[in-house]
Amino acid sequence: MKKLTLLVTALLLLLMTGCSLEPPEWAKPKAAASLKDIKIGLSISTLNNPFFVSLKDGVVAEAKKQGLQVIVVDAQNDSAKQSNDVDDLIQQGVNALLINPTDSSAISTVVQSANALNIPVITLDRSADKGDVKALVASDNVEGGRMAARYVIDQVGKGAKVIELEGVPGASATRERGKGFHEVADKELKVIAKQSADFDRTKGLNVMENLLQGNPDVQAVFAHNDEMALGAIEAIQSSGKKIPVIGFDGNEDALKSIKEGKLTATVAQQPELIGQLAVQAAKDVLQGKTVKKSIPAKLELVDQSK
Repeated sequence: MKKLTLLVTALLLLLMTGCSLEPPEWAKPKAAASLKDIKIGLSISTLNNPFFVSLKDGVVAEAKKQGLQVIVVDAQNDSAKQSNDVDDLIQQGVNALLINPTDSSAISTVVQSANALNIPVITLDRSADKGDVKALVASDNVEGGRMAARYVIDQVGKGAKVIELEGVPGASATRERGKGFHEVADKELKVIAKQSADFDRTKGLNVMENLLQGNPDVQAVFAHNDEMALGAIEAIQSSGKKIPVIGFDGNEDALKSIKEGKLTATVAQQPELIGQLAVQAAKDVLQGKTVKKSIPAKLELVDQSK
């Protein structure tokens, strides 16, 4: 028994001395000697959405202006791919990570991995549920949801029957926009149906077609983003109905649709500004400066009057 105990102890000592808790060299972020040596990794939830293309453009333009390097990866709305993408960015030795999460919960693991390696993380438009995020740069999605609900009331009156097209389940923007909308709608409107269309135009079209069949008396639609709103308009036009639709984001296609008298309104964000503010926050953190945990970008409700 004593020999067995000695053997186990020896093996444990061997394992303890032979293994290191330090990450491998490739995983350690290299200190940037100057601004031009700073390398930022940007993970975007999808580049198949004009809003996020603008957000990416804002990051790239501001990084160029500041003399920083940027590596951009597209998660294609796949949370598993996004986690792998961020792991790859870490292996490439980025000094900071800018992440626009596909899923706020799923991204938490890689945020924590970056934390363990002392790589600062800034999130854009959507938050991470866990891990140390130095700053979230985003519009006030909750207030944006309230703005949309108040606008619906102005257009069709209290007690109106409304359909809600929700974004990607698990995304903080989905939760927050829905939260703000329902803070007003649950008291002043009647939400007769709600369903996710994943922030996607084609899905917005298909989901709206189905919801129209089951809810022919709907008086207004609120979509958590412009892409779903534009899809909903196609479905409404095909049905021969005229129903006001309010989107969220303020992307180029949505603003054009408003001018053409199709989309009723949108809660407009400033995606390029979000990108610019995120780069500045990353730079400040890397230079040892303190940044606010929440960095807001202004919202504006846009309709044909503006």
